Amino acid sequence: MWAKIKNKHFERWLPGYFRYLVAARARRARRPQGLKHVLFAVCDHYEPLWNGSRGKADIETGQKRVEQWYTDYPRLADRFRDADGRPPRHTFFFPAEEFHPSFFDRLDDLVRRGYGEVELHLHHDGDNEESLERVLRSALDTYAARGHFSRAPDGSVRYAFIHGNWALANGRPDGKQCGVDAELPLLFRTGCYADFTFPSCPDVTQPDRVNQIYWPEGDLSRRRAYEWGREARVGESFDDRLLLITGPLMVGRRGASYRPRIEYSALVRHDPVTPHRIQHWLDADIHVHGREDWLFVKVHTHGAQDGHSTSLLGEGGELMHQNLQAACNSGEYALHYVTAREMYNVARAAMDGKAGNPSDYLDYRLPPPPIAQSRA
Repeated sequence: MWAKIKNKHFERWLPGYFRYLVAARARRARRPQGLKHVLFAVCDHYEPLWNGSRGKADIETGQKRVEQWYTDYPRLADRFRDADGRPPRHTFFFPAEEFHPSFFDRLDDLVRRGYGEVELHLHHDGDNEESLERVLRSALDTYAARGHFSRAPDGSVRYAFIHGNWALANGRPDGKQCGVDAELPLLFRTGCYADFTFPSCPDVTQPDRVNQIYWPEGDLSRRRAYEWGREARVGESFDDRLLLITGPLMVGRRGASYRPRIEYSALVRHDPVTPHRIQHWLDADIHVHGREDWLFVKVHTHGAQDGHSTSLLGEGGELMHQNLQAACNSGEYALHYVTAREMYNVARAAMDGKAGNPSDYLDYRLPPPPIAQSRA
């Protein structure tokens, strides 16, 4: 029993979770009445060459996985619409170390057709700042040459990031699977506007900040700098650092029973997206402080893995969207499918005091990538 508890690394995040519960109770007392808008983003650690402990799969296997998404995702997405009439929007956080032109030939077309966007994912180990910056800039140049990533007014690339193996800012005690303490300022320097890595529960890298959108603060060059931060709020924002957007992390229950579960917003084949799970996501109440009627639900998956992809593109995906729409068609919520970039834009709009329909602010700070703008 102790081994099971230890493997959940409660010591990393449970104190922060208790603080969240206390704050949530106070928020409920002042929660506004009326319609709540749900910003829903699927952030996919999209790894077509994943092969578990057996090393990388071959290119042919990877191509079959990408082809499955190219064929089946539009069929799924075309069956559903949000409150604005838009289909589901998938964000493919594609690992730099798995880039292959044939994979992107298909992903490029999905982006052009409005089914999502591509952002950056990276697994790395034993790096220093110089070597990591070379890898980042090479990947950014490669993806950007194909029209991916948003652009700042000066033409520079702006991108969202997920760290492979959850090891952001050298977050593992043994220093493996990263190596760079000062990763947050390095990411920002290369154009990263937001990190979407967490929650990583039950991984040891999970921070003591849960169910928050927040700005890192203090010495951003220290290891695990994401542990210290300031909750995003109306009337306050920063342009000298990236934003951290986390997904729901809750201690909840399994279905109608009272058996406990840890809900960490993962889309996996063995854990269907039931109405109870969706209610946990909504109850996490992730928002910009002062704009409580805009709720941010960021879920994650490893969608290129064979078992997960079959579920996400088949009955599992249908069940998720059916249950999402049922939960949000009750009159209490309005559902908005968004990409990672669009979620960031809405968060920044909230900080600037914007109100009303958040879909008015999907391109508020950062425009769509050039490849999406070229869509006929």
